[in-house]
Amino acid sequence: MTPHDAVRLPGPVRTCIGCRERAAKRELLRVVAGEGTVVPDPGGSAPGRGAHLHPTLACFELAERKRAFARALRQKSAGSGGALDLDDLKQYLTTTLTESAPR
Repeated sequence: MTPHDAVRLPGPVRTCIGCRERAAKRELLRVVAGEGTVVPDPGGSAPGRGAHLHPTLACFELAERKRAFARALRQKSAGSGGALDLDDLKQYLTTTLTESAPR
């Protein structure tokens, strides 16, 4: 038995760029690189290279700390002056998490 046989998830499986855990595609938020910015793609239909992330601030901050967005989206890294703007994504996550929180 190989490690890949141990966990079988139904449907497509993706890896979170923050925590590096594998999860069903529907549980993750797809993000794409726009004009120098990372934008959320909840519908999963935006053109271009995408990356997947758990829709939590913890995974977002972990991915930001690891500089995983530039690497996963194959963009210029922050060290070469081509830093990606993550403000739109952070705002989306904050708004979404606030709206979905139990009252």
